[in-house]
Amino acid sequence: MDAVSTSDPKNAPDGSASRRRTLRLVRNVLLAVVGVIFAAWLILFITKGRFLKHPFESVASSLADREVAVGGDFQLYFAPIRIKFRAEELSVSNPKWAEQPSLFTARSVDARIAPLSMLFGRRRFYTLDIVEGRANLEWDARSERNTWTFGDGKGEPLELPRVDRATITDMRIRYVDPKMPLLANLVLDPVVSKDARIGKAVSVRGDGRFRDTPFRVTARLLSPDETINRGGNAIELRAWAANNVLDVKGELPSLAEFEDVPLKVRAEGRDLSELLAIIDVAIPRTRRYALTAQMVKDDETYRFTGMKGRFGQSDLAGGFTIANAERLRIDAKLVTRRLDIIDAAPFIGYNPDIVASKGAVAAAAASGSGPRHVIPDTELPVAMMNRFDAGLDWKIGVIRSRNVPVQDISLKLALDRGLLKLSPLTFSMARGDVASDFIFDTRKRPAAISYDIRLAPTPMGRLLAGYGVAEAGTSGTIHGRIKLAGRGDTIHDSLATSSGRIAFMMPKGTLWTRNVQLAELDIGTFAYKMFQGKLKKPVEINCGLVAFTVNGGQAAADPILIDTSKNVITGRGGFSFDTEALSLAFRADGKKFSLFSGQSPVGIEGRFAEPSLQVISPELLGRAGAGLGLAVAATPVAGLLAFVDIGDAKSAACGPVLSGARAAAQRTSKGKPRDDVGKGKPKKDD
Repeated sequence: MDAVSTSDPKNAPDGSASRRRTLRLVRNVLLAVVGVIFAAWLILFITKGRFLKHPFESVASSLADREVAVGGDFQLYFAPIRIKFRAEELSVSNPKWAEQPSLFTARSVDARIAPLSMLFGRRRFYTLDIVEGRANLEWDARSERNTWTFGDGKGEPLELPRVDRATITDMRIRYVDPKMPLLANLVLDPVVSKDARIGKAVSVRGDGRFRDTPFRVTARLLSPDETINRGGNAIELRAWAANNVLDVKGELPSLAEFEDVPLKVRAEGRDLSELLAIIDVAIPRTRRYALTAQMVKDDETYRFTGMKGRFGQSDLAGGFTIANAERLRIDAKLVTRRLDIIDAAPFIGYNPDIVASKGAVAAAAASGSGPRHVIPDTELPVAMMNRFDAGLDWKIGVIRSRNVPVQDISLKLALDRGLLKLSPLTFSMARGDVASDFIFDTRKRPAAISYDIRLAPTPMGRLLAGYGVAEAGTSGTIHGRIKLAGRGDTIHDSLATSSGRIAFMMPKGTLWTRNVQLAELDIGTFAYKMFQGKLKKPVEINCGLVAFTVNGGQAAADPILIDTSKNVITGRGGFSFDTEALSLAFRADGKKFSLFSGQSPVGIEGRFAEPSLQVISPELLGRAGAGLGLAVAATPVAGLLAFVDIGDAKSAACGPVLSGARAAAQRTSKGKPRDDVGKGKPKKDD
């Protein structure tokens, strides 16, 4: 009976009815929901969702924290299941810190969007049509925020949605990075894609300004399909600025991300200094150049490695870094196998193109020097030198020159807040070593400039090989020092105000010549030998000193004294770094009879560029002009030794001579003060 009561059939209909009521309720709710959705879809489809214009503006503005406005027609509905969006006169504002008020505007935007992609994963557009779009992409002054990243967070790279088919017409993009600073105005060529593929490269062209330099640019996105699908972004770019052409190629992780991405860079132009002046870096002028390198941007540092190329007739390799920190800094490590002498001309202020075509005198005139001058008067870029810092380590194998054998050059440069040090600058010249230090302190006005050049013992046979001296048979050496300091913003001005000393010493040795034009250092013997023939044996030098004391840019012989086995030569007078005037007299006194012994001294007059030698021989006059001209380009002693005439009855004490002592300290071989070497005054008759 109990079992029957628990399964009383009277209770069954009540349970089934309850379940049926529940199912009907669920069904009715679902039908109601579907009905509402369908009604909403139908209303949206019929009305095209135009009534959602203001809600869309309100919600979009709230989510983006920007003002979003539609000035024309608006449509937002499902067609049939894809989101159909159309907005005319659409605008999205920029944050208040941006220069431009709008991030994006367009005459019309028409798109069909995958609904679920708006909620999950990557956004997908089945179609996207943009007409007269204008995008203003900006970074803030610290490069921490950008206009295309919504919210208050850190700026993110620009990412594009997946687009199956796109048509973009008359699209213009403005890009600003104040920290570089960079402004670019770009025009995107018409883009048409189909089946998620564009097929051909997408081109961009435009202009802008980098720092204070205007430029033109063209760029191509070589892999637009991969870019759309978030694959590689292969690009190539060419820019024209300040008479230079710059090419960049590489693959970016995103269109606006350059960090730690190796890019191939090529630059060419008429003058490398014009390219670096764009970033306020001053270097000497160059002839036409072409360089390639790999560039990697690491935060605020740009590293260029594997650089190779040429400037003028010289090669260049190595690498450098540019740090765009609080103060711009550039550090370079360079190697040159062969440096053409003309390409070295800008290091002292010459225009290399003028040197190559018209010579040093014309180049000096172009720099601002007076007529017929050779010392350049090019002003130091003082303002620019105070805007950046630099470090340079440059190794040069050999300088290509006809007369001056220079090789194994090592240059270290440091620029710190206007203080420029070329220290040390070392090189080998004719198997002798030269060490020098140059200091340009532009923090003082005018600049304080010092020159310190030290020549180690150097074989004269190699040093003067270009002037008729034979290496075989010449055992004589020469060593010395030039130490000057002056004030001025040009090489000319600093030398014109300089004070210091120039001294070159010649210890015991021999000198042999290849031709009759340099038969001996004695002018009188030279005239005799010119008719007789070649020397029968080398000139035997006991000791020699060619020295000048410089005060206020005026150099006075102090002394010129050379003792040979047959003669002693003395010289008086001097020259001016300011006017470049020469006024020197050389007198030869023989230890034995000389045809012209006791005759009037040989005079050297004129200017560095146009010296004149008062002798009876036209051949010697021509030789002297060549010697003096090259003496200015190389060393004063090189020109003097080409035509100095030796002779004197009083042998010199070589101790004071080889120590570089001044005229007052010179003695004869018997220890008596000399009365034939002057008093260190610039006049020839002192």
